[in-house]
Amino acid sequence: MTDGVHGVHGTHGAGEAAEREWARHWRYAQLPGLDLLRAHYVRHTFPRHTHDGYVIAAVTGGIEEVGLPGGTLRAGPGSVVLINPEVPHTARAGVPEGWAYATLYPSRELIAEVAAEIGSLRGTPGFTADSVADPQTSYVITEVHRAAEEGNALAADTLLRGAVARMLTRHAGPLPARTVRSAGAVDAAAARAVLQERMARPPSLEQLAAELGTSPFALLRAFRETYGMPPHTWLTDARVRRARALLDAGTAPAEAAVAVGFTDQPHLNRHFTRIVGVPPGAYRRGRSGGRLPGGG
Repeated sequence: MTDGVHGVHGTHGAGEAAEREWARHWRYAQLPGLDLLRAHYVRHTFPRHTHDGYVIAAVTGGIEEVGLPGGTLRAGPGSVVLINPEVPHTARAGVPEGWAYATLYPSRELIAEVAAEIGSLRGTPGFTADSVADPQTSYVITEVHRAAEEGNALAADTLLRGAVARMLTRHAGPLPARTVRSAGAVDAAAARAVLQERMARPPSLEQLAAELGTSPFALLRAFRETYGMPPHTWLTDARVRRARALLDAGTAPAEAAVAVGFTDQPHLNRHFTRIVGVPPGAYRRGRSGGRLPGGG
């Protein structure tokens, strides 16, 4: 693969299907507040995870199956998948040939800026649909990628804002505020805070429950109900998120692995690739125009 485009499984995969997989996850300096992912996945599956910002994904080939709290959706060419911040989800191929897509990951700040410009939304915007059939916007999203890859900042920014404004105008409303009411939800929030603070050396479920004055089973149930995943899954996702921030700041993958609590760099590589879609080394190169040496 060239120009920052990387095989996902490479020679480690199961033959021909793995060789057809490729992905580029990168950031274009002229589009602040946005990550870009263009990929074709066949065997790769994304475990349950969340994003700090939003997901706007144009499926361009095959079928993507997205597992959301409300059920599983199947998105094909011409579809745009919309996911709000902190919504747990999975993704995998829905057909043997996999799926291809062009994805925009706009930050909360970028979405808020566009929402303020169009002036039709109050509060924090949130998408009200998980997937929409919109071939026009799907095409525009692919053109954002094309313009960014060609270094055409004016076109990329214009197309990006147009696509985001269209999705917000047609498929968004105020994002509901998360309210903590039950005692279980309070315990879950406290547990999450402990895991966030002690990410590198977390307590066991039994220790965590004892610290909070509850039982392991009650805490597990409350955490799953509140955050859509059990504590260990949430912790892995949080570690990868923090590792991304460290890599963005220039930290080497081996150092980032230890800092967030993974055993070693291969341990980070495995979980990072599953959740982000590319290895840490490829991710770092996507932050620097493909100039960083070394793999991930």
